Amino acid sequence: MLGSDILGYYTTEHLLCHYPRLPMPVLFAAQYAYVGPATLAVMRQEWGVEVVAAPGQEVDPGLLQLKRVTPGNALSEDGMTRVKDMPTLRRLGSGRRNEAWNYRRGVSSRIVYDNQFGDLRTDVTQDPDAPPFAGAPLTSNPSGAISESVDTPVQPATPTDASTVESASATFIRALTGALHLHAGPAATKAFHNAHVLSRHLALHTLFAFTHPTRDLSRLCLRENFEPPVARLISETGRLSRSPVFVVGVYSGEDKLGEGAGGSLNEARVRAAAAALRSWYLYSPSPEEVVLPSEVEGEAGRTKTWKPQMVDVGEIIT
Repeated sequence: MLGSDILGYYTTEHLLCHYPRLPMPVLFAAQYAYVGPATLAVMRQEWGVEVVAAPGQEVDPGLLQLKRVTPGNALSEDGMTRVKDMPTLRRLGSGRRNEAWNYRRGVSSRIVYDNQFGDLRTDVTQDPDAPPFAGAPLTSNPSGAISESVDTPVQPATPTDASTVESASATFIRALTGALHLHAGPAATKAFHNAHVLSRHLALHTLFAFTHPTRDLSRLCLRENFEPPVARLISETGRLSRSPVFVVGVYSGEDKLGEGAGGSLNEARVRAAAAALRSWYLYSPSPEEVVLPSEVEGEAGRTKTWKPQMVDVGEIIT
C-alpha cells in the first residue's frame, strides 16, 4: 500500500494547501478524480502498457499480466440479492466498529474508518493478531529490545487473485510509485506526481452539489459576521416571452457575493447563492504563501522555509 499512500498524501496536501476551505465530500471526490482507480487505469492506457490475461512463463514481462474475474452476476453474502443489482450493498470486512448494526455513515466516520476516497474498505480481511510473514523485521517488542526477524514457517505461494483490468491498472501505477519512492527518493516521486497526476485539469467547481444554497449562504454570513445576504435583480430580458432570462445578484451590504441567471427570479436567486458558496469554498491563497509539507522535508528543507498554512474553521453543515 506504499504507492497508494504516497499518491494520496501528495494529492491531499496539494488540495488542502491550495484550497483550504473545500468541504470533505468535495475533497473526497477530488482525490478520486486525481488518483482514483479509473484515472490510474486511463494513465496506464496513455503509457501504452498492454494487458494480457492468464499470465504464464511465455508472456512478455513488459505487459500487464492479470487473472481476469470470471464474468457473471454473483450473489451477495446473504444469498438473496445480486451484487450487480445492488452496487451500494454494504459488504462485511470494512473495519468499522459495530458494523453489523449498520450505523449511519456520516462525514466524520468516513474520515476515520473509510479509505482516502471516503468509500467503505472492503479489503479488511486479514487478522490483526496474525504473525507477519517469514523474515519480517520487528520495530520493537515488550521488553524494549530490537529483534531482527520473526521465525515463522514459510507459507506456500497462493494463486493470483482474480482482478479487473481497472483494479490491476491502478495496482500497477501504485506499485510503480512505491518502487520509485524506495529506489529514487521522495524528490523523484514528487516530480513524478506533479508530471503525471497534478498536470491533469480538474474543474473543482463542477464537484459541488448544494441542496439548499440560500439557507447555507445565510448561515455562512451569520457565522462570519457578515450582513445578511439580499438578492437583487440586476437585469432581465423577455419577461413576457416564453423564454425569459433574469440575472440576480446576492449582496451582503455593498459587496456582491455571487451572480446567477435563470428562467425565473427564484431560479436565478438560487444559482446566485450557489455561485457565492462556490466562490467561498474555492478560495485559494496566493502562490507565494503556499508551502507544502513535502517541500520542506529532507534535502528540500534546506532551500525552502516552512510557513504555517491556513486552516479553515470548517464547512457549513445543514
